[in-house]
Amino acid sequence: MAQPRQRVYQAWKGDNRFFFGGRLIFGPDVKSLGVSVALIVVPVALFCVFVARHLRHQFHANDAGYAILIVAIVYTIYVLLLLFVAAARDPGIVPRASHPPEEDIHYDSLSLTDTPGTLQFPRVKEVIVNGMPVKVKYCETCMVYRPPRCSHCSICNNCVERFDHHCPWVGQCIGKRNYRYFFLFVSSSSLLCIYVFAISALYIKVLMDGDYPTVWKALKHSPASLALMIYCFISLWFVGGLTGFHMYLISTNQTTYENFRYRSDGRPNVYDRGYLSNFYEVAFAKIQPSKHKFRAYIQEEEVRAPPANSAGEVEEQVSPRAKLEDDLDIDGDLLKISQWHNHGDNDIEMGGGNANYME
Repeated sequence: MAQPRQRVYQAWKGDNRFFFGGRLIFGPDVKSLGVSVALIVVPVALFCVFVARHLRHQFHANDAGYAILIVAIVYTIYVLLLLFVAAARDPGIVPRASHPPEEDIHYDSLSLTDTPGTLQFPRVKEVIVNGMPVKVKYCETCMVYRPPRCSHCSICNNCVERFDHHCPWVGQCIGKRNYRYFFLFVSSSSLLCIYVFAISALYIKVLMDGDYPTVWKALKHSPASLALMIYCFISLWFVGGLTGFHMYLISTNQTTYENFRYRSDGRPNVYDRGYLSNFYEVAFAKIQPSKHKFRAYIQEEEVRAPPANSAGEVEEQVSPRAKLEDDLDIDGDLLKISQWHNHGDNDIEMGGGNANYME
Protein backbone atom coordinates (compact mmCIF):
# COMPACT_ATOMS: atom_id res chain seq x y z
CA MET A 1 0.00 0.00 0.00
CA ALA A 2 1.45 3.34 -1.05
CA GLN A 3 2.21 5.76 1.75
CA PRO A 4 0.39 9.13 1.65
CA ARG A 5 2.48 11.93 0.20
CA GLN A 6 3.85 14.47 2.63
CA ARG A 7 3.44 18.18 2.32
CA VAL A 8 6.35 20.56 2.74
CA TYR A 9 5.30 21.76 6.17
CA GLN A 10 4.98 18.17 7.43
CA ALA A 11 8.62 17.42 6.62
CA TRP A 12 9.93 20.86 7.63
CA LYS A 13 13.46 20.75 9.04
CA GLY A 14 13.23 24.00 10.96
CA ASP A 15 11.73 24.37 14.43
CA ASN A 16 8.66 26.32 13.32
CA ARG A 17 5.10 25.54 14.32
CA PHE A 18 2.43 25.24 11.63
CA PHE A 19 -1.32 25.67 12.01
CA PHE A 20 -4.36 25.23 9.76
CA GLY A 21 -2.67 22.74 7.49
CA GLY A 22 0.48 24.77 6.88
CA ARG A 23 -1.34 28.03 6.13
CA LEU A 24 0.19 29.77 9.16
CA ILE A 25 3.82 29.52 10.24
CA PHE A 26 4.97 30.60 13.69
CA GLY A 27 8.19 30.35 15.64
CA PRO A 28 8.78 27.61 18.20
CA ASP A 29 7.97 30.06 21.02
CA VAL A 30 4.50 30.83 19.68
CA LYS A 31 3.03 30.53 23.19
CA SER A 32 4.63 33.85 24.10
CA LEU A 33 2.29 35.45 21.57
CA GLY A 34 -0.55 34.85 24.02
CA VAL A 35 1.27 36.91 26.65
CA SER A 36 1.62 39.80 24.21
CA VAL A 37 -2.07 39.64 23.34
CA ALA A 38 -3.00 39.66 27.02
CA LEU A 39 -0.77 42.68 27.70
CA ILE A 40 -2.77 44.58 25.07
CA VAL A 41 -6.31 43.28 25.53
CA VAL A 42 -6.56 43.32 29.34
CA PRO A 43 -5.63 47.03 29.81
CA VAL A 44 -7.88 48.08 26.94
CA ALA A 45 -10.78 46.07 28.37
CA LEU A 46 -10.29 47.79 31.74
CA PHE A 47 -10.12 51.12 29.94
CA CYS A 48 -13.39 50.52 28.10
CA VAL A 49 -15.23 49.39 31.25
CA PHE A 50 -13.94 51.83 33.86
CA VAL A 51 -13.02 54.92 31.81
CA ALA A 52 -14.44 55.17 28.29
CA ARG A 53 -17.89 53.94 29.32
CA HIS A 54 -18.27 56.87 31.76
CA LEU A 55 -17.30 59.41 29.11
CA ARG A 56 -20.02 58.48 26.65
CA HIS A 57 -22.30 61.33 27.74
CA GLN A 58 -19.68 63.93 28.54
CA PHE A 59 -19.62 65.31 24.98
CA HIS A 60 -23.21 65.98 23.94
CA ALA A 61 -22.58 67.18 20.39
CA ASN A 62 -23.57 64.26 18.14
CA ASP A 63 -22.85 61.87 21.02
CA ALA A 64 -19.13 62.36 20.49
CA GLY A 65 -18.39 60.56 23.74
CA TYR A 66 -19.16 57.24 22.08
CA ALA A 67 -16.25 57.84 19.70
CA ILE A 68 -13.81 57.41 22.60
CA LEU A 69 -15.06 53.88 23.19
CA ILE A 70 -15.29 52.98 19.50
CA VAL A 71 -11.81 54.28 18.68
CA ALA A 72 -10.30 52.25 21.53
CA ILE A 73 -11.93 49.02 20.34
CA VAL A 74 -11.25 49.48 16.62
CA TYR A 75 -7.67 50.62 17.10
CA THR A 76 -6.93 47.69 19.42
CA ILE A 77 -8.20 45.27 16.79
CA TYR A 78 -5.91 46.97 14.27
CA VAL A 79 -2.89 46.54 16.59
CA LEU A 80 -3.73 42.86 17.17
CA LEU A 81 -4.03 42.25 13.42
CA LEU A 82 -0.57 43.75 12.87
CA LEU A 83 0.81 41.51 15.60
CA PHE A 84 -0.84 38.46 14.06
CA VAL A 85 0.43 39.19 10.55
CA ALA A 86 3.99 39.75 11.79
CA ALA A 87 3.90 36.50 13.76
CA ALA A 88 2.06 34.19 11.34
CA ARG A 89 3.91 34.66 8.06
CA ASP A 90 7.18 33.50 6.56
CA PRO A 91 9.74 36.12 7.61
CA GLY A 92 11.92 35.35 4.58
CA ILE A 93 13.28 31.86 5.15
CA VAL A 94 16.01 30.83 2.71
CA PRO A 95 15.43 27.36 1.20
CA ARG A 96 17.85 24.67 2.34
CA ALA A 97 19.98 22.72 -0.08
CA SER A 98 19.89 18.93 -0.25
CA HIS A 99 23.67 18.73 -0.64
CA PRO A 100 26.66 21.09 -0.44
CA PRO A 101 27.47 23.26 -3.47
CA GLU A 102 29.55 21.08 -5.79
CA GLU A 103 31.54 23.90 -7.34
CA ASP A 104 33.07 24.66 -3.94
CA ILE A 105 33.96 21.08 -2.97
CA HIS A 106 37.51 19.84 -2.90
CA TYR A 107 39.06 16.92 -1.09
CA ASP A 108 42.07 17.02 1.13
CA SER A 109 45.00 14.70 0.47
CA LEU A 110 44.72 10.95 0.82
CA SER A 111 47.70 9.54 2.67
CA LEU A 112 49.43 6.18 2.24
CA THR A 113 47.69 4.92 5.36
CA ASP A 114 44.34 5.16 3.56
CA THR A 115 43.08 7.87 5.88
CA PRO A 116 39.71 8.97 4.50
CA GLY A 117 39.71 12.35 2.80
CA THR A 118 37.52 15.11 4.23
CA LEU A 119 35.44 17.73 2.45
CA GLN A 120 36.73 21.28 2.47
CA PHE A 121 34.63 24.41 1.89
CA PRO A 122 35.52 28.05 1.75
CA ARG A 123 33.59 29.42 4.71
CA VAL A 124 33.43 32.96 3.35
CA LYS A 125 32.83 34.38 -0.11
CA GLU A 126 32.76 37.90 -1.44
CA VAL A 127 29.90 39.31 -3.49
CA ILE A 128 29.45 42.80 -4.89
CA VAL A 129 26.60 44.90 -3.46
CA ASN A 130 26.13 48.44 -4.78
CA GLY A 131 29.65 48.34 -6.16
CA MET A 132 31.27 47.30 -2.88
CA PRO A 133 32.49 43.85 -1.74
CA VAL A 134 30.42 42.15 0.95
CA LYS A 135 31.35 38.90 2.66
CA VAL A 136 28.78 36.10 2.80
CA LYS A 137 29.17 33.01 4.96
CA TYR A 138 28.45 29.36 4.34
CA CYS A 139 25.75 27.86 6.58
CA GLU A 140 26.54 24.27 7.50
CA THR A 141 22.97 23.61 8.62
CA CYS A 142 21.21 24.86 5.50
CA MET A 143 24.17 23.98 3.20
CA VAL A 144 23.93 27.30 1.34
CA TYR A 145 25.93 30.48 1.13
CA ARG A 146 23.75 33.00 2.91
CA PRO A 147 22.62 35.97 0.82
CA PRO A 148 23.80 39.41 2.00
CA ARG A 149 22.12 40.52 5.25
CA CYS A 150 20.99 36.95 5.90
CA SER A 151 21.66 35.17 9.18
CA HIS A 152 20.81 31.81 10.73
CA CYS A 153 18.37 32.05 13.65
CA SER A 154 19.34 29.54 16.33
CA ILE A 155 15.80 29.57 17.77
CA CYS A 156 13.85 28.87 14.58
CA ASN A 157 16.78 26.97 13.00
CA ASN A 158 16.43 28.76 9.66
CA CYS A 159 18.42 31.19 7.58
CA VAL A 160 16.34 34.38 7.26
CA GLU A 161 16.81 37.11 4.66
CA ARG A 162 17.46 40.61 6.01
CA PHE A 163 17.44 39.11 9.48
CA ASP A 164 16.67 41.77 12.09
CA HIS A 165 16.21 39.74 15.28
CA HIS A 166 14.09 37.01 16.82
CA CYS A 167 11.36 38.72 18.81
CA PRO A 168 10.14 36.71 21.83
CA TRP A 169 7.05 38.94 22.16
CA VAL A 170 6.00 38.14 18.60
CA GLY A 171 7.25 34.56 18.78
CA GLN A 172 8.79 34.79 15.32
CA CYS A 173 11.89 35.92 13.47
CA ILE A 174 11.70 39.45 12.14
CA GLY A 175 13.09 39.56 8.63
CA LYS A 176 12.57 40.70 5.08
CA ARG A 177 8.91 39.71 4.71
CA ASN A 178 7.45 40.76 8.08
CA TYR A 179 9.61 43.69 9.23
CA ARG A 180 7.09 46.24 7.92
CA TYR A 181 4.27 44.73 9.97
CA PHE A 182 6.50 44.44 13.04
CA PHE A 183 7.39 48.13 12.87
CA LEU A 184 3.75 49.11 12.35
CA PHE A 185 2.77 46.96 15.33
CA VAL A 186 5.37 48.56 17.62
CA SER A 187 4.61 52.12 16.53
CA SER A 188 0.84 51.55 16.72
CA SER A 189 1.21 50.10 20.22
CA SER A 190 2.98 53.31 21.22
CA LEU A 191 0.08 55.39 19.93
CA LEU A 192 -2.38 53.13 21.77
CA CYS A 193 -0.49 53.72 25.02
CA ILE A 194 -0.59 57.47 24.46
CA TYR A 195 -4.32 57.34 23.71
CA VAL A 196 -5.24 55.32 26.81
CA PHE A 197 -3.02 57.50 29.01
CA ALA A 198 -4.48 60.74 27.65
CA ILE A 199 -8.13 59.67 27.92
CA SER A 200 -7.57 58.33 31.45
CA ALA A 201 -6.08 61.69 32.44
CA LEU A 202 -9.05 63.41 30.79
CA TYR A 203 -11.45 61.34 32.87
CA ILE A 204 -9.64 62.43 36.04
CA LYS A 205 -10.06 66.03 34.88
CA VAL A 206 -13.79 65.46 34.28
CA LEU A 207 -14.16 64.04 37.79
CA MET A 208 -12.36 67.04 39.26
CA ASP A 209 -14.72 69.39 37.45
CA GLY A 210 -17.66 67.52 38.94
CA ASP A 211 -18.16 66.02 42.37
CA TYR A 212 -14.48 65.31 43.13
CA PRO A 213 -12.64 68.65 43.25
CA THR A 214 -9.18 67.35 44.20
CA VAL A 215 -6.83 65.00 42.41
CA TRP A 216 -6.75 62.65 45.36
CA LYS A 217 -10.55 62.35 45.50
CA ALA A 218 -10.76 61.84 41.75
CA LEU A 219 -8.09 59.11 41.77
CA LYS A 220 -9.74 57.48 44.77
CA HIS A 221 -13.02 57.41 42.89
CA SER A 222 -11.35 55.91 39.78
CA PRO A 223 -8.30 53.82 40.80
CA ALA A 224 -8.48 52.11 37.40
CA SER A 225 -7.53 55.39 35.73
CA LEU A 226 -4.45 55.69 37.93
CA ALA A 227 -3.45 52.08 37.24
CA LEU A 228 -3.90 52.55 33.49
CA MET A 229 -1.85 55.74 33.48
CA ILE A 230 1.01 54.04 35.34
CA TYR A 231 0.84 50.99 33.06
CA CYS A 232 0.82 53.06 29.87
CA PHE A 233 3.66 55.26 31.12
CA ILE A 234 5.87 52.23 31.78
CA SER A 235 4.85 50.50 28.53
CA LEU A 236 5.55 53.63 26.53
CA TRP A 237 9.17 53.59 27.64
CA PHE A 238 9.47 50.14 26.09
CA VAL A 239 7.42 50.32 22.88
CA GLY A 240 8.09 54.03 22.39
CA GLY A 241 11.84 53.52 22.77
CA LEU A 242 11.65 50.55 20.42
CA THR A 243 9.77 52.67 17.89
CA GLY A 244 12.41 55.40 18.02
CA PHE A 245 15.23 52.89 17.69
CA HIS A 246 13.69 51.25 14.64
CA MET A 247 12.99 54.62 13.04
CA TYR A 248 16.73 55.25 13.32
CA LEU A 249 17.48 51.83 11.82
CA ILE A 250 15.08 52.45 8.93
CA SER A 251 16.51 55.90 8.22
CA THR A 252 20.01 54.44 7.95
CA ASN A 253 18.92 51.14 6.33
CA GLN A 254 20.28 48.91 9.07
CA THR A 255 18.97 45.90 10.91
CA THR A 256 19.14 45.33 14.65
CA TYR A 257 21.60 42.50 14.04
CA GLU A 258 23.87 44.69 11.93
CA ASN A 259 23.69 47.59 14.36
CA PHE A 260 24.74 45.54 17.38
CA ARG A 261 27.35 43.45 15.57
CA TYR A 262 29.04 45.90 13.22
CA ARG A 263 28.60 49.34 14.79
CA SER A 264 32.12 49.24 16.30
CA ASP A 265 33.79 48.07 13.08
CA GLY A 266 33.55 51.42 11.32
CA ARG A 267 32.67 49.71 8.05
CA PRO A 268 30.63 51.69 5.49
CA ASN A 269 26.95 50.86 5.14
CA VAL A 270 26.58 49.70 1.54
CA TYR A 271 22.77 49.51 1.85
CA ASP A 272 22.13 53.14 2.84
CA ARG A 273 20.43 54.96 -0.07
CA GLY A 274 19.29 58.10 1.74
CA TYR A 275 16.49 58.76 4.22
CA LEU A 276 13.61 58.93 1.76
CA SER A 277 14.63 55.86 -0.21
CA ASN A 278 15.26 53.91 2.99
CA PHE A 279 11.80 54.72 4.39
CA TYR A 280 10.19 53.98 1.03
CA GLU A 281 11.83 50.55 0.95
CA VAL A 282 10.29 49.58 4.30
CA ALA A 283 6.92 51.28 3.96
CA PHE A 284 5.96 50.95 0.30
CA ALA A 285 8.26 48.58 -1.59
CA LYS A 286 6.59 45.40 -2.79
CA ILE A 287 7.10 42.46 -0.43
CA GLN A 288 8.44 39.49 -2.35
CA PRO A 289 6.44 36.26 -2.19
CA SER A 290 7.62 33.45 0.03
CA LYS A 291 10.21 31.08 -1.42
CA HIS A 292 8.32 28.17 0.12
CA LYS A 293 4.98 26.60 -0.70
CA PHE A 294 4.30 25.00 2.66
CA ARG A 295 1.17 23.19 1.53
CA ALA A 296 2.67 21.78 -1.65
CA TYR A 297 3.43 18.09 -1.86
CA ILE A 298 7.05 17.04 -1.66
CA GLN A 299 8.28 16.10 -5.12
CA GLU A 300 9.94 12.75 -5.69
CA GLU A 301 13.55 13.64 -6.36
CA GLU A 302 16.57 11.54 -7.02
CA VAL A 303 18.58 11.57 -3.81
CA ARG A 304 22.20 12.21 -4.54
CA ALA A 305 24.73 10.34 -2.45
CA PRO A 306 26.85 12.60 -0.26
CA PRO A 307 30.46 13.16 -1.34
CA ALA A 308 32.48 10.11 -0.41
CA ASN A 309 35.32 9.90 2.06
CA SER A 310 37.19 6.82 0.91
CA ALA A 311 39.48 6.44 -2.09
CA GLY A 312 37.23 3.97 -3.87
CA GLU A 313 34.16 6.14 -3.34
CA VAL A 314 36.01 9.21 -4.59
CA GLU A 315 36.73 7.38 -7.80
CA GLU A 316 33.07 6.48 -8.27
CA GLN A 317 31.96 10.02 -7.53
CA VAL A 318 34.31 11.90 -9.83
CA SER A 319 35.19 9.41 -12.59
CA PRO A 320 32.72 10.75 -15.19
CA ARG A 321 34.18 14.24 -15.19
CA ALA A 322 37.45 13.98 -13.35
CA LYS A 323 40.50 15.90 -14.42
CA LEU A 324 43.94 15.03 -13.18
CA GLU A 325 47.07 17.15 -13.43
CA ASP A 326 50.31 15.26 -13.18
CA ASP A 327 52.63 16.72 -10.65
CA LEU A 328 56.09 15.28 -10.31
CA ASP A 329 58.39 16.98 -7.85
CA ILE A 330 61.45 15.09 -6.64
CA ASP A 331 63.18 16.85 -3.81
CA GLY A 332 64.94 14.66 -1.28
CA ASP A 333 62.46 12.24 0.15
CA LEU A 334 59.38 14.00 -1.34
CA LEU A 335 57.72 12.17 -4.21
CA LYS A 336 54.27 13.01 -5.56
CA ILE A 337 52.94 10.92 -8.39
CA SER A 338 49.36 11.06 -9.64
CA GLN A 339 48.21 8.87 -12.50
CA TRP A 340 44.84 8.36 -14.05
CA HIS A 341 43.89 5.30 -16.14
CA ASN A 342 40.79 6.03 -18.16
CA HIS A 343 40.56 2.47 -19.57
CA GLY A 344 40.36 -1.09 -18.42
CA ASP A 345 39.00 -1.43 -14.93
CA ASN A 346 39.48 2.31 -14.11
CA ASP A 347 41.63 1.55 -11.12
CA ILE A 348 43.58 4.28 -9.36
CA GLU A 349 47.25 3.55 -8.81
CA MET A 350 49.03 5.70 -6.29
CA GLY A 351 52.76 5.99 -5.71
CA GLY A 352 54.48 6.95 -2.50
CA GLY A 353 53.02 10.41 -2.26
CA ASN A 354 49.72 12.31 -2.20
CA ALA A 355 47.06 12.21 -4.90
CA ASN A 356 44.76 15.24 -5.15
CA TYR A 357 41.53 14.98 -7.12
CA MET A 358 39.55 18.06 -8.01
CA GLU A 359 36.24 18.12 -9.85
